[in-house]
Amino acid sequence: MNDALAIASAVIVLLGALLSLFSAFGLIRLPDVYLRSHAATKSATLGVLFILTGAFLYYAFVHDVVSVKLLLGIVFVFLTGPVAGHLNARAAYRTGVHLWERSTRDDLKEALQQEREQARKRSELEDKAR
Repeated sequence: MNDALAIASAVIVLLGALLSLFSAFGLIRLPDVYLRSHAATKSATLGVLFILTGAFLYYAFVHDVVSVKLLLGIVFVFLTGPVAGHLNARAAYRTGVHLWERSTRDDLKEALQQEREQARKRSELEDKAR
């Protein structure tokens, strides 16, 4: 039974390594920062989660050791990876990094222009009030 669980854990770790490899390939080959951010956050996060889960299962079932460090690693990667990718893409968009030209539609362009205009008007009103 332990051999089967060890093999299953190894398969999960290998699957995570493959996902991480695909993520690295996406970071190299994709054309703009937004698609690269997607590759980095989605597949890399899933790859690291698979690797940590495989290690956790291996230690839990084969060696009868429950690693709190691995559980915390799983939780923190699960929570922080996608949020960091989202914030990086948002910062890139707000600083004016252009989208990939090919078949891309920018739905936020008008909303961002309106937000900037409102901020400019508020700033002018605050300056007049002083």
